[in-house]
Amino acid sequence: MKKNIVRIVLFASLAFTAASCTDELTVMPNDRLVLENYYQSENDFRKGVDYAYDAFKISGYYQQDYSQIIVPDVVSDNLIQNPQGRRSNNDAYNFNFAGDNNSVISIFGAGYAVAARANVVLDKLGNLTPGAFRSNIEAEARGIRAIAHFDIVRRYCKIPTQSADAGTSIGIAYVEKFDPFQMVPRNLNVNQVYDKIIADLLFAEQNITQSGSNAGKLTKPAIQGMLSRVYLYKGDYDNAILWGQKALALSPNVGTIITFKDIWNDTSSDGVLFKILNSGIENIKTGTAYNQTVGGQIKSEYVVDYDFYTKFAPTDIRKSAYIMTSPFLTKTYNNVIKYKQAANKPIEAVDVKYLRTAEVVLNVAEAMFKKGNEAGALGLLNTLRAQRYTGFVPGAEAGQTLWNAIMLERRLELAFETDRFFTLKRLGLPIQRSNFGPESNGAGNPAVMLSLPASSHKWQWPIPQEAINIDPGIQQNPGY
Repeated sequence: MKKNIVRIVLFASLAFTAASCTDELTVMPNDRLVLENYYQSENDFRKGVDYAYDAFKISGYYQQDYSQIIVPDVVSDNLIQNPQGRRSNNDAYNFNFAGDNNSVISIFGAGYAVAARANVVLDKLGNLTPGAFRSNIEAEARGIRAIAHFDIVRRYCKIPTQSADAGTSIGIAYVEKFDPFQMVPRNLNVNQVYDKIIADLLFAEQNITQSGSNAGKLTKPAIQGMLSRVYLYKGDYDNAILWGQKALALSPNVGTIITFKDIWNDTSSDGVLFKILNSGIENIKTGTAYNQTVGGQIKSEYVVDYDFYTKFAPTDIRKSAYIMTSPFLTKTYNNVIKYKQAANKPIEAVDVKYLRTAEVVLNVAEAMFKKGNEAGALGLLNTLRAQRYTGFVPGAEAGQTLWNAIMLERRLELAFETDRFFTLKRLGLPIQRSNFGPESNGAGNPAVMLSLPASSHKWQWPIPQEAINIDPGIQQNPGY
């Protein structure tokens, strides 16, 4: 394994001398050590924040086989391993988690690397004249820092709604200053980490000035939508509703049934609040973790579990937008094509849609249901379903049937976008895979490991052993 934790230092202590990244972030990172005379002009700070956005594309985040674009689905029940693939992420798939398994440890170092790049900018803010530009730069950097820490804490710690003791259980370090020699002791509990994430996001929401039309950078509706997600995880349903509704007021479009497929070939940003841009020049193969093209055929590492596949109705636009049934050698599979179809880019070099309006709709609907507002929850659910099903007739579900409908639409809408594992985790539910095999009709051998009980310690991934070797004061999660 590469020295993932050392990368916290290496990535964080890099700046660049290339031309400023455009909105499409088409300039490949040109790493250089931070110089004392850097971060003087507004252009320097714009480059610095763009460089922090770029960090989401480093190895261990949304790059390489153990990209976090696939791992949370691999370890849940949406996917099944294709025996004709390369068996990437095999240990994660079989719940063989360990402190040297890149699939589940890589985001620890990668997340802190993102936060560190943001902190470099924040530490130099005194060089800027107070005003709108400085406030916006600080808002973006603090928003990026919050997202990075959120991605760490939801993987390596309990989620507040997961169990009665979750909020006071061990958290992570929340790093707020750039220090190339800083260790990251786990000195906060989970509630304290969430409070710091929320504080950064609230500052960002109050101070960000960018237009809501730029999905490649954080904007006010993106921050508001992120607040709805974090508050939902925290179990603060009033605030999940409040901030979700604010986001929906500014950006209500969930993507129409007509334009929905274009979201996934990167010719439309309908309903996308924040995405990680991936240019043809960078050519980061975000889709390779799912499959490759070999001899004109799709060779998948993981395919859609047949039981899950049958939950997509024939009238659901998501079925053809997300999945393609096609042969590879002598077998036929239901392949995930969400990250394979970018127009005018190399194959599999697709933008990562980190947060979409549809998720915010589902966040608010779930929170409303929890607060007893079934009419509001149903109205939002019908709004989303009207743009996903041809000939949709508004539903009239209530009670448990409504809850089941919200959960089904969440699973269908956010399939293969990292959500499934965390939804099960925050609801305290087990993973229960089907008995079907990987072929398009469910034939073949099922997964060896069919279930993970809600009580398992493996819902909290192991801290990288490399981090503990560097700083023995970092506490490993129980059970590893």
